[in-house]
Amino acid sequence: MKARYLIPLAIFIGLLVLLGVGLKLNPREVPSPFIGKPAPAFTLPELHRPEVSFSQKEMLGKVWMLNVWASWCEACREEHETLVAFSKTGVVPLLGLNYKDERKDGLGWLNQFGNPYQRSLFDHEGLVGIDYGVYGVPETFIIDKQGVIRYKQIGIITPELLRDKIVPLLRELEASA
Repeated sequence: MKARYLIPLAIFIGLLVLLGVGLKLNPREVPSPFIGKPAPAFTLPELHRPEVSFSQKEMLGKVWMLNVWASWCEACREEHETLVAFSKTGVVPLLGLNYKDERKDGLGWLNQFGNPYQRSLFDHEGLVGIDYGVYGVPETFIIDKQGVIRYKQIGIITPELLRDKIVPLLRELEASA
């Protein structure tokens, strides 16, 4: 008779333990299957110059950041000032991927708030974003000299995140062969 009550109690305790572990996880740190794998290939037109195409292959041999953004994204506006300041440091090239946006809206947004990007690429249909596993904007990727994704940030880049995590990783990747 006692065993009949112990099984549901054990299941209940197990579920409580799983819930407790889950509550301690950071929802911004979603494990990405792309970390440690080559960045998906793409060729896209530039936002400012639609007649000019760009491929991620042009960045081989360089450590760089790819920031996925859109003019309709409120969180992108929140992180934008941080990206503008970061781009002035010249630590690594910062490229933008204008995601599921209208060209005129993206251009107007950059004109209004400043352009931190060495190049901003236009992904109107969002297909490159899909290839990179973008859940929503903003998202930022750090890609090493061999074209391998080393870090993915879902959500806003803050000055603290740059200082404590991203810049040290960028410097480490720059120093590696």
